[in-house]
Amino acid sequence: MIRHAHEDPELLDLVRRYVTPERRYMKLSGSLLGLRSPEYERFMRDLREDAGVITAHEIATLLEGGWRERRTAAWLVAVSRRTEFRERLGELLLASEVCCAGLAYCVALASFGTPRDADHLVAYLDRYLRRPDLGYDQTVAMGALLFIDLNVKGDQATRFLGTGGLWQQWLQDAPHMRHTTDPTPSDLSLIRRLCAFVDECADS
Repeated sequence: MIRHAHEDPELLDLVRRYVTPERRYMKLSGSLLGLRSPEYERFMRDLREDAGVITAHEIATLLEGGWRERRTAAWLVAVSRRTEFRERLGELLLASEVCCAGLAYCVALASFGTPRDADHLVAYLDRYLRRPDLGYDQTVAMGALLFIDLNVKGDQATRFLGTGGLWQQWLQDAPHMRHTTDPTPSDLSLIRRLCAFVDECADS
């Protein structure tokens, strides 16, 4: 069950502290790559500081909220390297209860970058590439899986990408992808750049 900040004082307090300042939840997407100095440095500093002070309980609480809370929490998990949330993020990605948070889950899993993280992405793709009417995040999940494969010399994406595989079938069947001219996964570059941001933020 999703908790709603307007009726949950504990969650509302966390939203005010971590989610809404300077509309952070809106910037925690591909749009953060368009930030310029000095806003970029300030945004990174504030995110790093909050990732360092937020507690595990507070993260878990945010992950019970709506898409804004979950997106923010996943980024705080990534920047603070809290791999203990790996399984929870994988569960949330697979459940796809809310829109607009999947990219954050994928970035966090890709930034952890282990075969276990790849397993969560595989589970998502195995389910949602078969359902072109469902799911929001097939392209970013594939980008994240390719990113991990490249870094650990894995080949888990291969099963989806071959001729006649689930990726090609999904591109043909998903209404919003039918006019795609390039059948190759397009979000690897996005994931790579967002993970570079995570690394820079975490290591600064």
